[in-house]
Amino acid sequence: MASIWKTMKEERQSAAAQSRLAGSSRDREMPAVIIMITRPWPSLLLVLAVVLALVVSSAAAAADELGGEAAGGPRRRRAASVMVPITILKSAIAEGAVCMDGTPPAYHLDPGSGAGKNNWIVNLEGGAWCNNARTCRLTKGSGRGSSDHMEKEIAFTGIMSSPVANPDFYNWNRVKIRYCDGGSFAGDTYKKALLTGCSSGGLAVILHCDDFRTFFPPSQGTTVKCLADAGFYLDAVDVSGGRSLRSYFGDIVAMQGIARNLPPACTARLDPTSCFFPQNIIDGIKTPIFLLNAAYDFIQIVLSLAPNRAEPTGAWKACKSNHSACNESQMKFLQDFRNQMVASVKGFSGSKKNGLFINSCFAHCQSELQGTWNNAAGGSPAIQNKGIAKSVGDWYFGRAEVKAIDCPYPCGKNCHNII
Repeated sequence: MASIWKTMKEERQSAAAQSRLAGSSRDREMPAVIIMITRPWPSLLLVLAVVLALVVSSAAAAADELGGEAAGGPRRRRAASVMVPITILKSAIAEGAVCMDGTPPAYHLDPGSGAGKNNWIVNLEGGAWCNNARTCRLTKGSGRGSSDHMEKEIAFTGIMSSPVANPDFYNWNRVKIRYCDGGSFAGDTYKKALLTGCSSGGLAVILHCDDFRTFFPPSQGTTVKCLADAGFYLDAVDVSGGRSLRSYFGDIVAMQGIARNLPPACTARLDPTSCFFPQNIIDGIKTPIFLLNAAYDFIQIVLSLAPNRAEPTGAWKACKSNHSACNESQMKFLQDFRNQMVASVKGFSGSKKNGLFINSCFAHCQSELQGTWNNAAGGSPAIQNKGIAKSVGDWYFGRAEVKAIDCPYPCGKNCHNII
């Protein structure tokens, strides 16, 4: 691990020196500190088993990147969304920390400024899972398994955006870790840190929130919290009476050897597959965590409740395409799913340190979309007239306790429904 830290530091220093010689501060790479753990390539699922890189910079470097703002110089204009270039960690190959196809891991960084220059959002990219050799082979040939196929730049939106729609976090260092294999964090000095992710990245946040906290020594006094968006996958019965998602997760846990990385407090009393479901581990998470989820999560409807193999006649096809086409019995089934979700967070919501926002939308991943992460009137889905961005900000900064659960559908103010 120390050797990776050393090679990464040397690589960044060399790049910065070359940039200075070229007379360009705009293109200079920021210093990075990274520790990686090599694991078998099938461990695609756990995003903290992705390349978890924590990119850090000094106040002087951040000020230089932003045109001298911290020193009183002009401030870089931040648009509502920012196109951020990719950084490929070529030095990681020598240590065996690589993507599924052997290419080096990658991240995107938009450096912080002003009061946010020592604060960090680390966002874990989602992207579903591979649960067998065939699906893993397919993934290996895409941007989810190879940095060769990743976009050269991506838009930072939602909680990663700047600044009107994101007043609480827009000037933080924001880094998105691309989803392709495995790793772990290490760092220097931080005031605030927030681990985020949606979908499979949201599940990874839940699984590794306490692990993330251990990388910040208590002596630093860092405020460390986690935000899991659309990661609250339920162990639910499907329309055929089976448990499609449990079967799917069971394959993933077995194929990727995940059992050894699950919370010991859970595996001491339940089987490994059960401990991959958030409902069985959230009460044991010690680090403050905020759960953001749609009560009628679109992906869970399609993947867990009514997958094609569970309803071969296609009786749910119209309902899965448009929630207004659901008949009475189908809507009752979805309401039962919503009730199971609410019941599963009862103990979790009793802790003052935790936050909760469950709206009655047919949606998925609401923290990373500009339309759902904003404070504009009539924009974000709202519960008791408070939107998602305001709710997360109030919770993180201790401005208010947030335990928001919307009433059942047809409640759902300002929903951005996928179906």
